[in-house]
Amino acid sequence: MKLLVVGGGGREHAIIKSLKKNPDVEVIYALPGNGGMADDAVCTGISATDLDGIVAFAKENAIDYAVV
Repeated sequence: MKLLVVGGGGREHAIIKSLKKNPDVEVIYALPGNGGMADDAVCTGISATDLDGIVAFAKENAIDYAVV
């Protein structure tokens, strides 16, 4: 399963840590993410307010589930 977490703060980092425990999770993307998340998720440069960019990224990467 491919997951997308929108945001770059401490709450999002905690969510990513929890989601990472699921053995069905292949990859977690963080938009935009931060350096502290880099060990647990693939961070991108897409802003959390760039709705068109988020939608395009989700389609291109076949995201199964998104957490905003």
